[in-house]
Amino acid sequence: MRYLGIEYDMKHVPELDPGFIPFGVWMQAYLKGASKPIAIAVERNEGQISVRKSFIYGTPEMQQADYRFVERYMKFLLWSIGGFRVYVCGCDEIAQKLKQSYAPAGERAFDADFFQKLYERELEIISLPLEQCPEANETARPMGGHMDGCRIGFDAGGSDRKVSAVIDGECVYSEEVVWHPKTNPDPNYQYEGILDSFRTAASKMPRVDAIGVSSAGVFIGNAPMISSIFYCVPRDRWDEVKTVYDRAAAEMGNVPIVVANDGDVSALAGAIGMDCGSIMGLAMGTSEAVGYVDKDKNVLGWISELAFAPVDLNEDAMQDEWSTDFGVGCKYFSQDAVIKLAPRAGIEIDPKLTPAEKLKVVQALMEADDARAQKIFRDIGTYLAYAVVQYSHYYDIRHLMLLGRVMSGKGGDTILATCKAVLADEFPAVAEKVEVMLPDEKTRRVGQSAAAASLPEIKK
Repeated sequence: MRYLGIEYDMKHVPELDPGFIPFGVWMQAYLKGASKPIAIAVERNEGQISVRKSFIYGTPEMQQADYRFVERYMKFLLWSIGGFRVYVCGCDEIAQKLKQSYAPAGERAFDADFFQKLYERELEIISLPLEQCPEANETARPMGGHMDGCRIGFDAGGSDRKVSAVIDGECVYSEEVVWHPKTNPDPNYQYEGILDSFRTAASKMPRVDAIGVSSAGVFIGNAPMISSIFYCVPRDRWDEVKTVYDRAAAEMGNVPIVVANDGDVSALAGAIGMDCGSIMGLAMGTSEAVGYVDKDKNVLGWISELAFAPVDLNEDAMQDEWSTDFGVGCKYFSQDAVIKLAPRAGIEIDPKLTPAEKLKVVQALMEADDARAQKIFRDIGTYLAYAVVQYSHYYDIRHLMLLGRVMSGKGGDTILATCKAVLADEFPAVAEKVEVMLPDEKTRRVGQSAAAASLPEIKK
């Protein structure tokens, strides 16, 4: 197979998506002939800088391939690591094109706006000579695993909120409450719901020593900077959003509180359950949600918003309506992937149904062993195998834990089996290193809200 002058091998083509070009596989083929060094440094809060060194061809005939590689590579770094300043070192021509792309009227205007909101400063792209590339400055930090005392664990979902009361590592009470945070523009709605859950859990314990929160979104400290839970809240009220969890904790007696991304807490639940590290949790639900803890069970301080990171180079791939980009993860590892592939498999779904209802239609067919539905979940498993190869380039993954409603039932079993089979056949070294798995029973017992409860350390 060939793309932009680069020959690449791909043994397992998705049956319903034959135009799929896995970025990770193409990147490996591209780099075999590239010899001109470049580096990309991404700077984020607290002076942390991540540096990735690579190569391009640097010749006129490979100009298009060079830009495509660097542009996709940089985008993946931004959406995995996060940052407000990117240094492109060693190729000024590409750097200038990237500046145009991330300008307010450029192709990547959505990305620039996202990171401006996240860090409250404009995203900068700076061109430097290779020898002036900044030095790396990264610090992983411990997250969770604290079981002592009386703790509240809270999981803020888009359709329900879960809370647990945990005493010395044992969950003594838990409940789920339906709520509708995504459609409420007044942040007092979310605040009152959070506080109500905190008070309920507190009533089941003799005292409250600490509070841990798992929530969708990207956080700086305990402040939600971007979060679907506050999707409709206007930006001029965002100061209320940024303090929502700290204010709720103050009402409980100023106890320590730690807020973390729900993907990272999923990975933490796996680390606690399996007593190991280097775990990526990947949840396929409304979108793709990812979290990661390293070999020491630390978090890297990365945002890991891989729903917007590229996995497919096919320029005719399905467009993400929000980011306007093509070939990004949310269209391959979520209910959108099932819905995208259904008509290609010959399954007609009532367009009036919600996305979740459309997924259930296909899953019901899968439970009945419908051959058309089986093609859909096999193709998602194939997508996943190639993504494992790509994600392993950026993260040290030893365990990939698959979660979310798409992974339930026979469809999830097929995704898992297909992914393992493709890896074993085409990438045996990756298959040997990375265990692709569903959560085991012990991890399930830990639970998201109970894992969240372990986040804060109680100072003696």
